[in-house]
Amino acid sequence: TGCTAEATTGVAIPMVPAHIQAPPTERVIIEAAAKGVQIYECRPAQDTPTRLEWIFKAPQAELFDPQGKVIGRHYAGPIWESTDGSKVMGEAKAQAEAPEPGAIPWLLIAARSTEGRGVFSQITHIQRLNTTGGKPPQTGCDASQRGQVLRVPYAATYYFYVAKP
Repeated sequence: TGCTAEATTGVAIPMVPAHIQAPPTERVIIEAAAKGVQIYECRPAQDTPTRLEWIFKAPQAELFDPQGKVIGRHYAGPIWESTDGSKVMGEAKAQAEAPEPGAIPWLLIAARSTEGRGVFSQITHIQRLNTTGGKPPQTGCDASQRGQVLRVPYAATYYFYVAKP
């Protein structure tokens, strides 16, 4: 996973398992570092309502360009919103376990919809890679924590793709 391939835009794309690669008809236009939290709530499990567990609610993160400038934010939907007002809403299509223990999975996300006329308006796919943190505790929650919200720090790199011209 440490190897890279140069995109035509000069963004170094990490080598990833085939099932989370973006289609070859697309190219990366934005690389954004994300720093924020994954938000969980102690609720009954879907499959066993008598058992409580940490259920994912939403991400909340700021997005930064390679120079450290804030270029947007990421929040429930999941939605990525640029500082230019454009947005992309995604849907996870595939995942791979992160190499780092305690890190949320790497994802391939397809754009479900876009909004606005800015940089995110033409996005077709997003990859979430290089994740650190973000997973809830391995132990579930108990009755004394029911309804409690847990904010787990995470970081990731998001790669935003568009169709090749």
